[in-house]
Amino acid sequence: MRIKFAIPALVVISALALSGCVDNSTGTETDGGGAVDVGIDSAAAALLPDDVKASGKLVIGIDPTYAPNEYKDDAGNPIGWEVDLGDAMAAKLGLETQYEISSFDKIIPSVTGGSYDIGLSSFTDNEEREKSVDFVNYYEAGIQWAQQIGKDVDPANACGMTVAVQTTTYEETDELPAKSKECTDAGKEPINILKFDKQDEATNALALGRADAMSADSPITQYAVSKVADKIELAGDSFDTAPYGIAVQKDSPLAAALQAALQSMIDDGSYKSILEEWGVFSGAVSEIAINAATTS
Repeated sequence: MRIKFAIPALVVISALALSGCVDNSTGTETDGGGAVDVGIDSAAAALLPDDVKASGKLVIGIDPTYAPNEYKDDAGNPIGWEVDLGDAMAAKLGLETQYEISSFDKIIPSVTGGSYDIGLSSFTDNEEREKSVDFVNYYEAGIQWAQQIGKDVDPANACGMTVAVQTTTYEETDELPAKSKECTDAGKEPINILKFDKQDEATNALALGRADAMSADSPITQYAVSKVADKIELAGDSFDTAPYGIAVQKDSPLAAALQAALQSMIDDGSYKSILEEWGVFSGAVSEIAINAATTS
């Protein structure tokens, strides 16, 4: 069951919810200011499926509740470093972007069903997800915990603690259940996994003392701490690094086109510029892979 609490406005760190779609031009603008311009890579564009090429756009499923990767500006439009990356990647392919705002758990089914061309929303590439979609890998993120200031939380010894997490993320589906099982197998209290639909709700649960800790991908936890620095702090270093992947229909030639476009961005420096602008370059990769969970 998903658990929700009322959240006082003082500690809310996300914008208002919005449903629908957003069209972006092929230019990309970062939150820190300064556009990253990229040119069309004709070799990458030549790999596009005919239907995508003819449409002139890339329809992208996104759940903008995971700052700074993807979240909403004051007008409800998706922003974040992954949005900037997606815009630049599309520009490399001579396409515009159309972002379809969705709940996280509905993105992959919408990709497999053909409603979206791709899913770009901090998906951890793992073997289970690769049964449904292919992943174009573009980043490496670890897991990182946060705690209330002055507390002493050890992610490796969290039996009996309440840990806030966003539903359907790797932390909710894999990390915390595995840790909790280790606790019960050892005769200790399980971890109480406090689940929220949105990451900002999990962050606020920790800030308000409704959870002992929070677990999320390293860039998300670090960003959350920077925004609520008077209430929460990092609980140790990041661990269990895993690849992020863009979800694409199985065996679609679109995966190779995206791979080529992103590799072109690495080669020309635009990939580095976007990640550095957002302060997340520590997870950068030097080579774009496909299905790294099963091929690396």
